[in-house]
Amino acid sequence: MRNLIAAGLIACTTPACAASEADFKTAYAAAEAAEKEAGALRNQWTTTEAMLTAAKKAAEASQFDQAVASSKEAEALAKASIFQATSEKQRWKDLEIR
Repeated sequence: MRNLIAAGLIACTTPACAASEADFKTAYAAAEAAEKEAGALRNQWTTTEAMLTAAKKAAEASQFDQAVASSKEAEALAKASIFQATSEKQRWKDLEIR
């Protein structure tokens, strides 16, 4: 049992567990797609753009773990802005029109 745990720890400390450029490109593409959808709804957040910029800079410095994390944060922010745009589209009518 100890050998199995030790093997698992060794496996996760090797570079194979680190994010790769392909991981970054996948995460960044998903974030850009979500940001594009937010733009179509006219509800892009500046924080999303900042995270996309940070992700790109980290990738240029070959810090792919940080680049993937920033890309995923940007995607989450973009999805939150999409949720805001779609929910507010009807909600304001419920509050104002009586």
